[in-house]
Parts: sequence; C-alpha cells; structure tokens
Amino acid sequence: MPKVKTNRVKYPEGWELIEPTLRELQAKMREAENDPHDGKRKCETLWPIFKIAHQKSRYIFDLYHRRKEISKELYEFCLDQGYADRNLIAKWKKPGYERLCCLRCMQPRDHNFATTCVCRVPKQLREEKVIECVHCGCKGCASGD
Repeated sequence: MPKVKTNRVKYPEGWELIEPTLRELQAKMREAENDPHDGKRKCETLWPIFKIAHQKSRYIFDLYHRRKEISKELYEFCLDQGYADRNLIAKWKKPGYERLCCLRCMQPRDHNFATTCVCRVPKQLREEKVIECVHCGCKGCASGD
C-alpha cells in the first residue's frame, strides 16, 4: 500500500508570531492573482505579484538578519515552505544588491545590449528621472541613490 500523504506540517517555535503577517500577505497575493487586468499592458499585470513576493521575502529577511527576532530553524522553515525567495535573499546579503527588487532585473539575457535593468542604475547617473522597470514595476533599486 502507498503511504497516505497528510497536510500536517510541524511548525517551528515562533511561527505564531509571524503567521498573521504571512497569512495577510498571502491573501493580498491571491487578490492580486485574481485581479482583472483589463486595460493594463501585458507586463503590468505581474507587477503587484512581484511586489507582494518581494514584501514577503523582505519581511522574513529583516526578521532573521536585521532584527534577530526569529530562530534559524523558523527561517529555514519559511524558505523551505516557499514563504520567501531563497535566491533573492542570497543576493541581498551581497554588497551592492541590498535593495534588489527581483532577480530578473540583474539577468543580462532579459535586457537590451546584455546589460542589467534600468532600475539598477543609480538615480544620479540616469538621464531620465522617472523610470519603471518593465519586469517588476520598480522605480529604482540601485544602492547609493
């Protein structure tokens, strides 16, 4: 007989402190996914989803790395369960990427002339003052603004 899969997940200690915020962000994510995208450009429909995913990852990153309010076990649990993006958080730990909005903004294959996104250019070096990233809607995530 095959094993019966259950949905019982053992939550680490401290989960009850961050659960309400994560549930609220998941509800916003569901709302953004179901939101009608009439009259929007094709790329604009994904911007709210990227923003909420960034918020969830930043929340968990700040709790563990900056404020030291959650344990390593809870942090790893959140990464394993998909509450935060492990690769994005790994980039935030490196100098120059502390404010990176999404991983697509730094992949050269997704941009003209095999460079990074325009939102990665510091504000003082831009010709245009108001810009929006095509991929995630970011208005500038380069450090040193």
